[in-house]
Amino acid sequence: MRTLSKTIILLLAAASVPFSAWAGMSADAYGASEPPRPPDLRQSAGDALPLPLATLPRMAPELALRTFQQRAARQLKEPVSYSANTVVEAELPDTSQRGEYQLRRRFIAPKTLLFTPVRFVGDNFVKSNIIARLLQTEVEHVNKGEGAQTAISDANYKFSYKGGDTIDGAFVHVFHVKPRARRPGLFKGRIYLDAGTGSLRRAEGSLVKTQSFFIKKIDFVQDYADIDGYTLPVHARSLAKTRLVGRAVVEIATDTYDFDTSASFEWPASGGLQ
Repeated sequence: MRTLSKTIILLLAAASVPFSAWAGMSADAYGASEPPRPPDLRQSAGDALPLPLATLPRMAPELALRTFQQRAARQLKEPVSYSANTVVEAELPDTSQRGEYQLRRRFIAPKTLLFTPVRFVGDNFVKSNIIARLLQTEVEHVNKGEGAQTAISDANYKFSYKGGDTIDGAFVHVFHVKPRARRPGLFKGRIYLDAGTGSLRRAEGSLVKTQSFFIKKIDFVQDYADIDGYTLPVHARSLAKTRLVGRAVVEIATDTYDFDTSASFEWPASGGLQ
């Protein structure tokens, strides 16, 4: 059971683009120039009603993809330190075991990740064998600087355009992504790019390779938002189908991001669950 639990969590953690990998994605990382800003449409004295704010013009799919890739490359090169609130919910539906862990996440660029426990409710088995292992796997991934190996980049993926869609009322360009190699942490699925900014809004799919016979399949969905000029993960859900314990479901919600460039002087130099 211990070996299987460790394998499940390793794969669940790998299913999502690492949090630290997107920490440095800033709004000014568009390459040569930023997308055009909307004009300032203010109400004049003679207007009876205020004019609606203009939206950013839609980028062509190729431009949105190129902008996304430029931003992703820059954030990998120049990550930013931050702290945030994280809630991890894990469940084994077939055994009716679950737990919820509230934590304070602290990333110190470029290779230190710390978690401070705030509150836990649920089964101790889920806490120790599911959530704690997931967090430790993420810490090790960050400490080893493996972001480039799982990044959604030309080096790792082939892209094909699949049309438009909407997320929360915003138009997005949808690209199918196919990994160039069958390597743990890479997935086959889709990414959704904001047509106005090129920002990544969602990544979803299935891992192309598992590391254990006991894992049948892993699916995931991860959502992102632009916060204070940075594109950051806000919610992830992973579902693993196993041969012994059935389904394993993990959800991670992160919010209240606080960027702190002086973090490296305030925290220890090693990561982990404090």
